[in-house]
Amino acid sequence: MRRIGQRVAAAVLGLTAVLLTAAAPAAAAAPSDDGVWFGPELDWGDDGPDGYRGRLGEQPAMYSVRLSYPLDARALSEWQRAATQVAGQGAALVLTLEPSVDLDDLTDDDAAALNSRLESYRSQYDAVQLVRFAPEMNGSWVSWGQQPTAYVRAFERMAEAVHAGSSQAETVWSPSYAAGYPFERADGRLDSVTTRDRLTLDTDRDGLITEADDPYGPYFPDADAVDRVGLSMYYFGKGEAAAAAGRDVPLETNSAPDDGEVAARFDESWGYAAGQRTSFYDRFADAENKPMLLDTGALYDSDREGDTELAVKQGWWRQVLGELPDHPLLTGVTWLEVVREEAEAGGQVVDWRATADGDLAGSLRADLDAAGLIRWGPVTTVITSEQASAATVQVRQGGAEPTDEMNGITGSAAVLAVAFLASGIVGRALPKWRYDDSSASRDLRIDMLRGFIIVVVVVTQIEVTSPFAYASLKAIGVITGAELFVLLSGIVLGMAFPAAIARGGEWAAALAAWGRARTHYLAALAVTLLVFAIGFIPFIDATAITTFTDRGTGDGGRVYDLYPNAERLLDYPPPWYAVRQLLLLEMGPWPFNIMGLFVVLSLAYPALMWLIKRKMWWLVLALSWGVYAVHDLAPDALRLPSQFDAVFPLALWQVLFTHGLVIGFYRRQIVRALTSIPGKIGTGVFVVGYAGFLVYLWAGQAYGFTPVPFPADLYGSLYESGYQRIFLEWGRLIDLPLVIVCSYAVLTVAWKPLVKSMGWLWIPLGQASLYVFIVHVFLVLAVANIPGLDRGSLWQGTLIHSVVIGLILFMVRKRFLFSVIPR
Repeated sequence: MRRIGQRVAAAVLGLTAVLLTAAAPAAAAAPSDDGVWFGPELDWGDDGPDGYRGRLGEQPAMYSVRLSYPLDARALSEWQRAATQVAGQGAALVLTLEPSVDLDDLTDDDAAALNSRLESYRSQYDAVQLVRFAPEMNGSWVSWGQQPTAYVRAFERMAEAVHAGSSQAETVWSPSYAAGYPFERADGRLDSVTTRDRLTLDTDRDGLITEADDPYGPYFPDADAVDRVGLSMYYFGKGEAAAAAGRDVPLETNSAPDDGEVAARFDESWGYAAGQRTSFYDRFADAENKPMLLDTGALYDSDREGDTELAVKQGWWRQVLGELPDHPLLTGVTWLEVVREEAEAGGQVVDWRATADGDLAGSLRADLDAAGLIRWGPVTTVITSEQASAATVQVRQGGAEPTDEMNGITGSAAVLAVAFLASGIVGRALPKWRYDDSSASRDLRIDMLRGFIIVVVVVTQIEVTSPFAYASLKAIGVITGAELFVLLSGIVLGMAFPAAIARGGEWAAALAAWGRARTHYLAALAVTLLVFAIGFIPFIDATAITTFTDRGTGDGGRVYDLYPNAERLLDYPPPWYAVRQLLLLEMGPWPFNIMGLFVVLSLAYPALMWLIKRKMWWLVLALSWGVYAVHDLAPDALRLPSQFDAVFPLALWQVLFTHGLVIGFYRRQIVRALTSIPGKIGTGVFVVGYAGFLVYLWAGQAYGFTPVPFPADLYGSLYESGYQRIFLEWGRLIDLPLVIVCSYAVLTVAWKPLVKSMGWLWIPLGQASLYVFIVHVFLVLAVANIPGLDRGSLWQGTLIHSVVIGLILFMVRKRFLFSVIPR
């Protein structure tokens, strides 16, 4: 027996170490008040902000994403993904809009749709957004290039809509560094230039468009339409300056940049046969008093000989950083962090990334810090995954005013007290109705309660209007289905453990319990991944359960992503940070988030029962309340990273489970004690006294008298101080035994009529409650995808709830997929 105890203790200590390690919070960066923003332009299909931050070892101030414009479904999806992920770091987002149609075909409606989405993300995430419209428009390699008239008109149309909106987004005008202009060697685009544009581009009026013409001015919109100016300045590693602007020159070797190249570019002298009279910075940043954004990067081809990747890329970024002190209006730098075919390198696949290699990333981070001018993030509100998970608790909120909620709680307590008193009369008058409590390991009253509760859970999470929904919120007062679900699960497990020991011994019972925990964990992973996969099916919108909209801000409120970095799981190989988030259940559909709590509680179950069986229930409860108290005093001390812990903190909710285990194991002794004369008196005093206390306070509020010896305003403050549905507070903990005791008493004395009326539904569902809970996730998703559903319609909601409950009952009776889905 001592050996068993040692093994159990070792298992518990090991589990505790793993959980505490996973829960250790990362150190947060303290942003400075000013400085230059730095961040990457990612390949969002293969990379994400969390991965980049992990590689760099610091929090960037901004990220950049390219979107097709006008916004189509793919662009909207990419923007949504980028916005939610960037919001998780409190970073700014640079939106590079790439026109997919002719510039003249861009409309006011397109600009209005853009502005609407900008406003939405500003409202949802307090997003800082920079709109970089059709960059490099002076180049010949983009479809919108070298069309100054249409470009200026399209830019100003876009800017007018953005500036008229409430998003506070800033517009960015960003041509390409112009050495080699007009780049006719590359595409010959000048052959199709209109007469009007030809006159506009011929700034020296010699009848030709040559390097002597202004490469920037013809494309500059009205200054009021431009909030920031930008410049694309990339290092293509082709050596001599004359080759820098032509895509027809292949990359031969990797070569580090010459000293002073970036400074010469800022002076507008590098790569020109004859330097420009005024630099881009002086003309458009300094003279126009516009902050400047620099898009930059240096490519490297690992298949080529020459200088090392560090020499090439560090040589470039050090020169860029070296120019910051002399260009104070240069307030942002984005680095191209992608691998792609590059026309400028003869169509070769090249690597622009500065963080793919650990040593390279470390050098970048060190040089950025050494510059002394870089501002790290966050630069705006951080929307964390913990906030996302915590927001889902709103599903269980009543939605009424605190006083109205308190009135419902008081009314429910009064009804339960009356039912409890009536149960004593019924028990004496109609003894044939009583429950036959002869089974040692199964109590159908518990199954009946579990069935009722799982129906409440299903109805609550399929959010439509119906009598079922009203009853689910009001029938059991302040208690929600979650509390009873956890408590009753503990009771059932406490009852089942002696029978498991009898079948194979204590160690076999512990192994079987851990096997169930493993099953629960695998089920949680399977549901999480299956819902994610369903999201890729056309015409199915999985965001109904993979995201959550803050109810307090209306339809346009903050939208939380509950699947952080899930798409990174599709990478090969998937990055560890995404795998870790999956394995620690940091992602998943909101109707399923309590499952993680059961996984952890199931792991602790054998150790707790080992103590309880040895009559150390008092130690279990003492430890349980100690953990509860620690969380109350220091809420972050015992937090886990798992999604469930933000909604159902393990440190709080374990107190229900541990009490359930004790109650279940000592059920017969507890029932005997409560049904003895002193027990009946004590229980009656609690039930009637508690309900009477609430009714007395309610009467004082309703009829305008002071309920002495209590203060006059006590009733009005009760809900906020102890009964809110979103916290496991003292009021809810008192209400819980009231509900259990009264319900159990009524079921005991009126079992036969109750089982005939509702046992056909509640008992089978209660005995397969885990199965029902898993299945209901997909039914929530199915209902969310019913076209034209009016969630406020009483008849539609009643029909939906009836069909769902009927379907679940049918599946349980037919044992549908019982061999696959745990029960």
